[in-house]
Amino acid sequence: MVRLGELVMILDLAREGLSVSAIARRTGLDRKTIRKYIARGLEAPAYTPRPTRPTLLTPFEPYLRERLQAFPDLSAQRLLRELKERGYTGGYTILKAVVRAMRPTPSPSFERRFETPPGKQAQVDFAFFKTTFTDEPEVERIVWLFSMVLGHSRMMWARFVARQDLQTVLRCHIAAFDSFGGVPEQILYDRMKTAVLGEIEDPDQPTQGIAYNPKLFSLASHYGFLPKACKPYRAKTKGKVERPFRYVREDFFLARSFRNPEDLNIQFTQWLDPLANRRRHATTQRIVAEHFAEERPHLKPLPAGPFNSVLALERRVTRDGMVSVGGNLYSVPDCTRRRTVEVQVTAGTVTILEDGIAVASHPALEGRGQRRIATGHRTQPPPPNSQTPREVATPPAPPLQGGTVTPRSLAIYDTIGRHLANQPGSP
Repeated sequence: MVRLGELVMILDLAREGLSVSAIARRTGLDRKTIRKYIARGLEAPAYTPRPTRPTLLTPFEPYLRERLQAFPDLSAQRLLRELKERGYTGGYTILKAVVRAMRPTPSPSFERRFETPPGKQAQVDFAFFKTTFTDEPEVERIVWLFSMVLGHSRMMWARFVARQDLQTVLRCHIAAFDSFGGVPEQILYDRMKTAVLGEIEDPDQPTQGIAYNPKLFSLASHYGFLPKACKPYRAKTKGKVERPFRYVREDFFLARSFRNPEDLNIQFTQWLDPLANRRRHATTQRIVAEHFAEERPHLKPLPAGPFNSVLALERRVTRDGMVSVGGNLYSVPDCTRRRTVEVQVTAGTVTILEDGIAVASHPALEGRGQRRIATGHRTQPPPPNSQTPREVATPPAPPLQGGTVTPRSLAIYDTIGRHLANQPGSP
């Protein structure tokens, strides 16, 4: 059989004027073959396909086709187990290649984009970030970005936090509502544990329900929004809040340095308000802040009073008079006697009680590893190496000069007069 390269050489020699016999001597081919290819001209030789040899899998191919037509998503491992039950003794590699060739090609599908009316929905989620603060260059820190995005205008409120606990989630919700100046009708969550505890089955109902965290549900009742959990393994349901995370990472977070968590949030706010929320959104083709100005009147008004739902905890007092809550330490007075106290945590306050009586109240600290000692909780001066800040009590006002008279009993003045009258030289 003549290869393509040999055919080209035969035709070149023929164009140079060599005879058939001369070309045959040079190429070692028969003269009849030379004449045939010179007459045919430049045409790629046709090769017949190599006949397939039967393999150990060949007898099972009809079964594989039938199974894959009925269930296209069956894995090759599952099919291998089924074939071994039917006597297959071959290997997994050849089976995987045959299954790949036999599996039906899925028809192309397109995502359907859902747009929500103004004031209808917001979406909430956390994103994972790692950074090293210049104040602690030897430690790599994990921070989380809490984000709430309004579904209609794409207006975003976000803050970097140290953890995803319930107190942080509640505090971020309250701050986001205050920033928006209102509350959406519903908020969409994924299956994060601070929002969704799981699914519950009611024997009287054919469908399942969602068990929400009671404190989150209390927050929802106070602000008048409906919590809604997206379906499991359906991350695209929350695309409006998840897509901006990549934008935040690439446009803000990368190639920046931060001194500490406070500096991180300061820089982030300086980027979020004038840049991110004033860009032209790629989907809506609207300026986000201008679009939000139209959506804002459709939000529900903020409630008149603050959210004060309490999370009750039980904690032990350390030897140096501190109580650990959420990774931070809060002081109790030196007169505290019980080693176990009750702690009541709201979105912004930590209150410590002994025998049902409040003995300390602190503002909730952001982040982790911080200590707070309130005024009057330590009667002894701090040690020289202490780095824990203490609140300084306001000094009492100085007494007024010349205008204050201390009231005394009249008997005192009578005694003083008699004493002076008995002294020598008195009149």
